Amino acid sequence: MKNGYRIIDAHAHIYPEKIAQKATLAIGDFYDIKMAMPAGTSSRLKIAGEKAGIDKFVVHSCATNAHQVRAINHFIKAEVEQNKEFIGFMTLHQDLTEEEIKDEIAWCMENGFKGIKLHPDFQKFYIDGEDAEKIYRAVESFNKKFPILFHTGDDRYEYSKPLRLAKMAKKYPSVYFIAAHFGGYRCWDDVEVYKGLDNVYFDTCSSLTFIDKNRAKELIDLLGYEKFFFGVDFPMWDSKEELDRFFKLDLSEKERKAILSGNLTKLLDLKW
Repeated sequence: MKNGYRIIDAHAHIYPEKIAQKATLAIGDFYDIKMAMPAGTSSRLKIAGEKAGIDKFVVHSCATNAHQVRAINHFIKAEVEQNKEFIGFMTLHQDLTEEEIKDEIAWCMENGFKGIKLHPDFQKFYIDGEDAEKIYRAVESFNKKFPILFHTGDDRYEYSKPLRLAKMAKKYPSVYFIAAHFGGYRCWDDVEVYKGLDNVYFDTCSSLTFIDKNRAKELIDLLGYEKFFFGVDFPMWDSKEELDRFFKLDLSEKERKAILSGNLTKLLDLKW
């Protein structure tokens, strides 16, 4: 807790110790950005979060092939069981069959996961592609609130453009989607397509370094502060520095409390 605020980091990547440094460097290379942390381990995440006063973390990791899915989900499950501050999001891969996807979601739901994390640019699928729709249909079939957190945007690729996610949100109105990076990394002029979509939420990570604070406030006002979650994108950014950037935004106390923890607590039905 910082300055009386309960804080949830809604977007944190973690990796097993033996591959954490390699995975972290690979992310840095992909985005041509120097990573704040040398390795994305759970212990480093907790240390960075403690310095910033963060109470809870949504943790996840993405599978780059179908064979990795269960191993990664077992890893996240174990980390959540060992760290009471962690909230687990599962991974999936588009090469799984629809039945395999349903089975994996069922297993994860039974084991306390709260949602799904997908990265179309890493995993190389279009958000509105048929292979992705298998996932939305599977989630829809459970008739439960189980949001899908997407990396969205990147002007170098077409996989995760905001228009694609908005299209799927309209087609699957009972599925909850979280569009990371203010709805579209480096595509912030395109995020108006989400306006009025009740099943689409957003996080703030990997954006506040690049967007002018006045423009960030405009986007929050446009899309609704009650739809936003604070996120760091560990290990890419330092938790305290990212939180300091957030507090520079011209937000009311009500808006800050909602974005820092209230909105996500409500969506995920979290207990404090």
